[in-house]
Amino acid sequence: MAIPSFVDRVTVHVTGGNGGNGCASVHREKFKPLGGPDGGNGGDGGSIILRVDPDLTTLVDYHRSAHRSATNGAQGKGDHQAGSKGGDIVLPVPDGTVVSTPEGEVLADLVGLGAEFVAAQGGKGGLGNAALASSSRKAPGFALLGEDGEERTVVLELKVVADIGLVGFPSAGKSSLVASISRARPKIADYPFTTLIPNLGVVVAGETSFTVADVPGLIEGASEGRGLGHDFLRHVERCAALVHVIDCATYEPGRDPLTDLDTIEAELKAHGGLEDRPRLVALNKVDVPDAKEIAEMVTAELEQRGLKVFSISTASHEGLDGLKFAMAELVAKRRAEAEKPDNTRIIIRPQATGGSEFKVRKTPEGGWLIQGEKPERWVRQTDFGNAEATGYLADRLNRLGVERELLELGAMEGDDVIIGDGPNAVVFDFAPEVQAGAEILARRGEDHRLEEDRPAAQRRKDKDEKYHALRSGEIERPVDLSEYGRGWIADEVDLSPAEAKAAQKAAERLARKEARELEAARELEAERLFRAGQDIDIEAESSNQDA
Repeated sequence: MAIPSFVDRVTVHVTGGNGGNGCASVHREKFKPLGGPDGGNGGDGGSIILRVDPDLTTLVDYHRSAHRSATNGAQGKGDHQAGSKGGDIVLPVPDGTVVSTPEGEVLADLVGLGAEFVAAQGGKGGLGNAALASSSRKAPGFALLGEDGEERTVVLELKVVADIGLVGFPSAGKSSLVASISRARPKIADYPFTTLIPNLGVVVAGETSFTVADVPGLIEGASEGRGLGHDFLRHVERCAALVHVIDCATYEPGRDPLTDLDTIEAELKAHGGLEDRPRLVALNKVDVPDAKEIAEMVTAELEQRGLKVFSISTASHEGLDGLKFAMAELVAKRRAEAEKPDNTRIIIRPQATGGSEFKVRKTPEGGWLIQGEKPERWVRQTDFGNAEATGYLADRLNRLGVERELLELGAMEGDDVIIGDGPNAVVFDFAPEVQAGAEILARRGEDHRLEEDRPAAQRRKDKDEKYHALRSGEIERPVDLSEYGRGWIADEVDLSPAEAKAAQKAAERLARKEARELEAARELEAERLFRAGQDIDIEAESSNQDA
């Protein structure tokens, strides 16, 4: 089946990118076995953005490819490296595109250059353990998971943005009128339903420029799906004024200008939302003699209805100038009203904050259902394979007041607690103030190893305390128990091997010094005796030296 070149309604499935997971990492460096957490955050997922592109006039690209997905965010890494963000996908749409849900809820009306709407938000990246560290949680052994991107189905519906809408039966001359008053060149032929897509033309009347939309032919029952009108009636919703183009030269039985006007008005009323638009009537094809007479007969009655009537001919260009300036007058009036500043004082009343961020209700099965943006988002971010991460979730829920609320409502230990609604719901057993993860000896999210001193640091601390105690006189200084004095015994002092070796060398140096001093004293005594003329016992001196 051939794909049409003009598509004004499509259904698109959009998916935002998933956020990257955070990283749980510990900094490792020589002489620093516990350098602290350094896991980076995960990157945010990309979003799907619809943006108006004035060069587009159709949604045919999304008719061919209806599934669009953004890229995922990268996971965080160690050494505080954050994951890269996923790239956004910008989908260009024509000016006047309405975004809605399949149920009909309008999400956005994109009018004007650069107007955009985030159709699917990318998921947030998870925090790494470096971002989760605090004064009370110095070494988290877990990280948060990235959130999934938003996934939804949207309906894109194009409503042509034009100032004047031309409506009428097939072959009434709407396309010929657009071609006569503008530079647009729509397809023109002498058979019904020649126009299959709306045609736009820019018209200049004096100092006013405006656009005219040629809407495909309407017939009776168009609002109910007959003909092409059901698909294209939406294109006249944005018009500032409507012009009824009536064929005064038709030879079809039962057709006349008044009947045609009443039929088209009935279809516009059935479509709804167009009652406030001003109307003009263009009686076309007055270059045909019989048509001119018919136009003259019905002009008075149409004017009695309060309508401005113009007899025109797209072939001879009769009456086109008057019609153009009448249309320009309506457009200028509508623009002036739209641009008129509103001096009404706007009172902004911000919503009260501090209300409950979750709701708790009892299920028919006897459990407790918790609903709220924060609890459900926290559950999605939790890695339930990590006991410490599960404990962190329990702490967050407790701080939010979930546990207190459950107790006030009468929840008992062991009751089922359900967080979230749908396939992603998580069920817990209610256990108030119970630490999760029995193997964790410290508080959840802490590492007790960082609270303990290493042996060398503890020895330095003990020596400092002993030094200050000796200085203050709190303890007596030992006589022979010094690592640098006489009588030092290694077993009596608790030292490390390096300190014991240094103390041993110091004791040896002291012993050598004392030996030199003793030898010098003996030599002096011998010299004194020699000068006094006393005899020196050489054998005794030799034995003393040998000793």
